[in-house]
Amino acid sequence: MNRLLVSVSAGALATLFSTMAVAPATAQQAQPDRATTVDDVIVTAQRREQAAQDVGIALSVLSGESLTQQGVTNVNQLQNATPNLEVEPAFGGGAAQFRMRGVGFQDYASNNSPTVGVYVNEVAYPVPVMTQGLIFDIDRVEVLRGPQGTLYGRNTTGGAISFVTKRPTEELSAGLMTEWGSHDLFRGEGYVSGPLASGLRGRLAVSTEQGGAWQRNRTTGETLGDADRTGARALLAWDPSETLSFLLDVHGGIDKSENQGLYLLSDLRTRGGTGPLIRADKDHSKTGWGISPRFAASIGRAPNAKPGRDNSSWGTSLNANLALKGMNLTSITSYETLERSEYGDWDSSASVEADTFFGSDVDVISQELRLASDNDSPLTWVAGFYYSKQDLNERYFSDFIDIYGTYAQVTYDQTVESWSLFGQAEYAFTDKLKAILGLRYEEETRELQGFGSAFGGATALPPTSVETKMTPLTGKAALEFKPTDNLLIYGSASRGAKSGGFTTYNTGDRSGIQPFNPEILWAYEVGFKADPSRAFQLNGAAYYYDYSDQQVLSAVWGQNGPVGRFANVPSSHIWGAELEAVLKPVQGLRISQSLSYKKGEYDEYEAMDVPASRLAGKAVYVDKAGDPILFPAWSYSGSISYDWTVSGFAVTAETNYSYRDEYPSWLGVKYDVPDYWLANASVTVGPENANWSVTFWARNLFDQEYDLTRNFFTSADIAQPGRPRTIGARLSLQY
Repeated sequence: MNRLLVSVSAGALATLFSTMAVAPATAQQAQPDRATTVDDVIVTAQRREQAAQDVGIALSVLSGESLTQQGVTNVNQLQNATPNLEVEPAFGGGAAQFRMRGVGFQDYASNNSPTVGVYVNEVAYPVPVMTQGLIFDIDRVEVLRGPQGTLYGRNTTGGAISFVTKRPTEELSAGLMTEWGSHDLFRGEGYVSGPLASGLRGRLAVSTEQGGAWQRNRTTGETLGDADRTGARALLAWDPSETLSFLLDVHGGIDKSENQGLYLLSDLRTRGGTGPLIRADKDHSKTGWGISPRFAASIGRAPNAKPGRDNSSWGTSLNANLALKGMNLTSITSYETLERSEYGDWDSSASVEADTFFGSDVDVISQELRLASDNDSPLTWVAGFYYSKQDLNERYFSDFIDIYGTYAQVTYDQTVESWSLFGQAEYAFTDKLKAILGLRYEEETRELQGFGSAFGGATALPPTSVETKMTPLTGKAALEFKPTDNLLIYGSASRGAKSGGFTTYNTGDRSGIQPFNPEILWAYEVGFKADPSRAFQLNGAAYYYDYSDQQVLSAVWGQNGPVGRFANVPSSHIWGAELEAVLKPVQGLRISQSLSYKKGEYDEYEAMDVPASRLAGKAVYVDKAGDPILFPAWSYSGSISYDWTVSGFAVTAETNYSYRDEYPSWLGVKYDVPDYWLANASVTVGPENANWSVTFWARNLFDQEYDLTRNFFTSADIAQPGRPRTIGARLSLQY
């Protein structure tokens, strides 16, 4: 990504379809004599190399090849390839709102932490907007469900998504991939890798994505949605001795893409009911935008600017590993920075009723020290220290000139400083029984500094500062039992924590920025991982989550009435289950399926009834105990691929598909996101044992019309549509 600079290796794309394309995808090539054997997937989810089937946690693994095959170029798109994961975009822009197993946080601002941790080469990206950008030169993605913290730098309640990029190679290699698609879409990726000197290896990978706009202005016919993003990553691996190694990672990216257009769910009577009527959009490819001269000047955009971004980012990390007697010492030092400039039109019209601008400067430094055992003892352990500091300078402007006669400005700085001690130990009582215990202590201080809010430049609300702190003790206890070599049964109890924070997008009222509390999640899980035969793999898990102080979007009574802000639900719970299966019944055929279900409920929660409060002129609360927590209940995904040879050519045909259940909205039935199916397909052809291949693909094969999110802002009811059917071709070369 620009931020999340992970990479699909262009060289590996040449052999794209000699392996399977969906989760859990293989990280290694299958040997010819294992043509009907489900391959082992090697992961580092527990900070050491293990077969995924030997890890007693619910996780999915996707290879870089499978990401390319499914057209995944952004972290948001992982939801179509991973059980129980949803990534909701915010108003067509570049902020991801993650939800895993129903544990999520809806916030389009930049200052609060997500429930799902995102990592690249073991470096955390703690600000959600930093996770946007190109995905390229990837070896694999490991998606871990449930609270994490005893092995990872950050503490999360929902789970973790860990990207591992391809490493420098011992021998010289290079690769190139070019892809063309509907709506003038173009993608290009390339890499070169190999030895530079004795003990020194390097790898350089670059990627770009251009075009692809499929929406048009309903009035002028102008297109909206063209991508214009480029990323690069350079890796240096140095092994000065047999016991000491270094990996330097330097990466950067530029994103000047146009935003995704929104469409009108309902008729819009502009200018507070006195302006022209714009009918609801029956055609989801129609959109609209417009910007006032004053607002354009204040955010540095042209008067005819399209909604879009002008972001740049870069970062570096150094991973050093020293082998000691019976243990390894690891140090990971990182620095990440992002400059964000993004203009959005949230009323989807030429009328200026909900135009927004985010100007963000983000700097994050972190240091992790880890000591881990390295021997054949029944006891294995990891102990570590983690430090992080985030600095955020944010400007959030909203233009309401055609409806309220003014525009609003919110400015603030935020500093987040945290340190933690964490560790986990595993003890094998026998070859069949293992116990696991992990603990984490953390101190985090989150300070909002100089928060100022104003209308039209007036100092209606003087700058102020507030602070919140958390010191949670979290951890995990688990048992793993292997009655046979091909069956693992596990059970665990874990406790996770998510930071408190501030509601920063309100204007004119200090009530909204009072801090909300951290949330605590107790997670109880049982699961199994089975290989009934060499050709069949079946994994399953069931879980129950007990929430304290769950963070939800609500309202408080402010100086002038209800003010939106995040609140804490005293008690709630979520439960669910998931199944994943892989089958290779005959040579060349691979079938993968996953199914998940979840349900949640508030146990104790009194929320403000906003309409009733407005009528009463004071806060009116309603008891929501027993009400459901709103998220999609069912999700399903799968794939089928088949390899064969014809006259010296290798051919692979594949299809992958996914289902997302209805997503009910707390705003009302109008904003419920209907359920939908998506299907993709491709055919790849190339000479056997050659270094090139051609792929013909179709995404959203049946041209399903669907929405990613629905919402409203001021007077406009809007939705963000998903992409229609696109077709294209890809050429992959490697040396």
